Amino acid sequence: MTHIHFIVNPISGKGKHNLTEPYIKTFFPAAEYEVVVHLTQRKRHAVALTKLALDQGAAIIVACGGDGTIHEVATELVGKSVLFGVVPVGSGNGLASNLAIPKDIEKALELIRKQKVMAMDVGALNGAYFFSNMGFGIDATIIEQYEKSGKRKLGAYIRAALNSAQQYKAKQMRVTYNGKTKEVNPLLLFISNSNEMGYNMSLTPQASLTDGLLDYLMVPKIGLLKQLTFGLYVLLKKTEKFRRTDYVQTAKIEVEIVNSPKNGVQIDGEYYEYDTNHFTIEVIQKSLKVIC
Repeated sequence: MTHIHFIVNPISGKGKHNLTEPYIKTFFPAAEYEVVVHLTQRKRHAVALTKLALDQGAAIIVACGGDGTIHEVATELVGKSVLFGVVPVGSGNGLASNLAIPKDIEKALELIRKQKVMAMDVGALNGAYFFSNMGFGIDATIIEQYEKSGKRKLGAYIRAALNSAQQYKAKQMRVTYNGKTKEVNPLLLFISNSNEMGYNMSLTPQASLTDGLLDYLMVPKIGLLKQLTFGLYVLLKKTEKFRRTDYVQTAKIEVEIVNSPKNGVQIDGEYYEYDTNHFTIEVIQKSLKVIC
């Protein structure tokens, strides 16, 4: 019998999903599956619930929520044999989209039942995992503003982006990759494992979850007109063609933020602060077994 645990964020997608235990169990015959459903109650609760599911012998753990819930559950499964499933019911759903996991709940549950597994790469920032992307530049400021708005909608994200464009102050950084060190003053310093950020937007359309590489994109501090031009390239998914960018695929990147002991970063669409100015970002190949 297969032990399958669902970690459900009840307020994802405005709480309109019907991911109750009786509903979920209709997809998994009792003769074949033991189904347990856990509901999150607060930020980072999914981490504790995933640890509990592991202690209870789960063979499959499914994150049912948005990018935050997915990140919390997946973090506890890196390097383990336990299978990771996703039912995307959030707003952005970047990783789920890259994995071609349907937004339709019924289809996503059927996909989990089929158990087709892919071993995907995982990014690490000073040992903390990310699955889609992370960034030090204006994207971190956008996420900070977005979280403060208290709204998880595309409109709130766009407003946060416009406000950040006016307020953002670039920091001088030293970046090392492939044996080269560069001094940069970035508007955007974005490192991605996935080819989608969410809301069907992408800064690194060439990125792959299985190529053993991270995609590094740096856009220097530029004027508002050029920022708008870059935004057009984002919409066209051709950011690497913007002449001011530094784009490379590599397995490891070192970043030093000059004269800034405390720094904010975004990791998988969540804002974090670090009491350091030295960062090592690297890929851990094929370390998460995901059903997709």
